[in-house]
Amino acid sequence: MNILAAKQALATKGFLDLDIDVRLDLFAEIERLKKEKNAILLAHYYQEPDIQDVADYIGDSLGLAQKAAQTDADIIVFAGVHFMAETAKIVNPTKKVLLPDLKAGCSLADSAPVDQFRAFKAKHPDHLVVSYINCTADIKAESDIICTSSNAKAIIDSLPADQPIIFAPDKNLGAWLNKVTGRNMLLWNGACMVHEIFSLEKITKLKIRHPEAKFIAHPECEEAVLAQADFIGSTTQLLKYTQINEATSFIVATETGILHQMQQESPEKTFIPAPPNNNCACNDCPHMKLNTLEKIYLCMEYELPEIIMDESLRLAAKKPMDRMLEISKAAGLIG
Repeated sequence: MNILAAKQALATKGFLDLDIDVRLDLFAEIERLKKEKNAILLAHYYQEPDIQDVADYIGDSLGLAQKAAQTDADIIVFAGVHFMAETAKIVNPTKKVLLPDLKAGCSLADSAPVDQFRAFKAKHPDHLVVSYINCTADIKAESDIICTSSNAKAIIDSLPADQPIIFAPDKNLGAWLNKVTGRNMLLWNGACMVHEIFSLEKITKLKIRHPEAKFIAHPECEEAVLAQADFIGSTTQLLKYTQINEATSFIVATETGILHQMQQESPEKTFIPAPPNNNCACNDCPHMKLNTLEKIYLCMEYELPEIIMDESLRLAAKKPMDRMLEISKAAGLIG
């Protein structure tokens, strides 16, 4: 299929309308395309194991943003969700940034419509806006500083104690930051669908069945869940904790994709996904899981779909991103 036909398919049904030879070795084909096109495949920890295994770099939002800013590749293929690919374009505009599935959105990013956020911000003109990186480029452009769950505490601690702050869009992360920093930030009422539906009752029962297990959780979880945790941290911090802690089993309250890396790094240990408030045994992000090896191959083959951004929006969104990277570097969080 040629580029024109691929574009026509994308305009109607998307990549699912394209035929792939079932005999293709997708791992080998993706490696071939990386070399031929000088492309790099970045993947979030929440991607499927096969995608993590073929990626050039796997990380959380902070690591991915830094890697996207530093790469010499001509093409950045982002196995993640839309705001992550947008972030890669913001920090490295000369590169072609591809997202395997444009429908891979984010419930947290969607919880902050820019018009409503502008109106909210206008009511508090003395407040500095610190926004979690899990937001759209429009919200980044309305912010003073961006943070990730890895560097959020360092970002907040770097600001004067008397500086009023709006924190957006995650109310759970914001509430946890208020607790650990002693602040009283004004919180936007947004949340991640994955981290909001963990079942405290089921987690409690798991802890009773596995008394030796450490319970670890991402700060996007609700306060009642975090109150039960032995350790709270970003995906990278959770991964490192399981490596260095002497415990041999862990109950993990975040998206299940991270368990693949945990198991690879500590094959002798046991990792139990914390159950959600439904009939599922684990908690997957439906947006993250839209990406597949087939879609990555097609997106690299046809160099579609591409992230295109208005330059004025990109520059406005880049300013708070640069501030985040400056503070993170000063705090020793990145090299």
